Amino acid sequence: MYYVAMKDHDIGRNLATEQYLMNNVDFDEPLVLFYYEEPSIIVGRNQNTLEEINADYVREHHITVTRRLSGGGAVYHDLGNLCFSFVVDSDSQEFGDFKTFTKPIIDALHAMGATTATVSGRNDLLVDGKKFSGNAMYSRNGKTFSHGTLMLNVDLDVVPHALTVPTDKIASKGIKSVRSRVTNLRPYLAPEYQAITVPEFRDTLLKKLFKVDDLAEIADKAYQITPEQQKAIDKIYEDYYANWDWVYGKSPEFTVKRRQHFDMGTIDARLLVADGHIQQIKFYGDFFGSGDVHDVETALTGLRYDHDTVAEKLSTLDLNTYFTGIAPADITKLITD
Repeated sequence: MYYVAMKDHDIGRNLATEQYLMNNVDFDEPLVLFYYEEPSIIVGRNQNTLEEINADYVREHHITVTRRLSGGGAVYHDLGNLCFSFVVDSDSQEFGDFKTFTKPIIDALHAMGATTATVSGRNDLLVDGKKFSGNAMYSRNGKTFSHGTLMLNVDLDVVPHALTVPTDKIASKGIKSVRSRVTNLRPYLAPEYQAITVPEFRDTLLKKLFKVDDLAEIADKAYQITPEQQKAIDKIYEDYYANWDWVYGKSPEFTVKRRQHFDMGTIDARLLVADGHIQQIKFYGDFFGSGDVHDVETALTGLRYDHDTVAEKLSTLDLNTYFTGIAPADITKLITD
C-alpha cells in the first residue's frame, strides 16, 4: 500500500488530487490518502446544492461549498475532521461494500481505544450508536475510491446551521435532530489519545494501517506528487471544484416532483412535462451508483409520461448501476405514480 498525506487545507484541491491520482496514476498496490481542510460543505454528486445548504449562514461564515464525484449526502468539514480515501482496482472490491473498505480504519480505531466503533447502515461509522463518519464511493475506468470522514474534534454546533437535512431522512433513522445523531471521536479514544491533534491522529492511523512504530519505516511508501502532476491537478480544480456550474448546476422549472427515501438512499425526481411527454428530467438525492445517472435522464427524455412507457424503457437499463440497492419497480413507481 502507498499513501499520501496532503498538505493543502482546501477541500477542492484535495478532491482534485484524489481525482487525478485515481484516473492518471497506475499503482501496483492500493493507495490511501489523508487530508483535512478549512470549514467546508461537500455535497454528493447527485444532490441539489442549494437545497442542501443554508446559503445565508454559509456565506456569512465563509464556509467553502463544493461538489464531489461520489454519491451520498452532504457533509460538513472543518480542521477538526480527518478525511481518508482508499483507491483500489474495481475488480478487487464490490461497489457499495463500505464494510470491507472501512475495516482497516475500524480496526485502527479499536486499537486506539474506540472499541465500540462499527459500520452501520449503508455507509455510516458509529461509536456508541452515534455517527462520526460518513462514506461515499466512486468508480471509473477500472478504479474505485472509497472516501470518508473521521470527526475527531469538529465544531458540532455549526452542523445544524450550515446543512439543511430533509425531515424524512431524519425520521427514517428514528432520531430527533442532526445534532443528536453525530459525535466526535476524541472522547471515545484511550486516555493517551485524549489530547491528540488531527495531524497526530492521521500519523497514528498510518502507523496502525502499516503496522509500524515510526513513519520513517515506510518512507518508500509515501507517494510524491511532481510539479507537472500538480499543474494537472490545478486544472482539475478549476474545471470542477472551483466551477460554479459544477458545484451548483443549472436546472429548469420543473412541473412534477417525486421524492422518496429508501434504505439505500433518497431519490428526488424532478420532471418538466408538457403535452404528456417528458421534456426534461433530473434525479437528485444521496443515492449511490457506479454509473452516471445522466444516462437514465437521457433515456427517459422525450418519452410519453405514463407508467407503462417509462417502465418499458427502464427495463432496458441496469438500474442497479445507477441506484445501487434500490429495486427497479420502486424507481418506476416513484417516477410515474
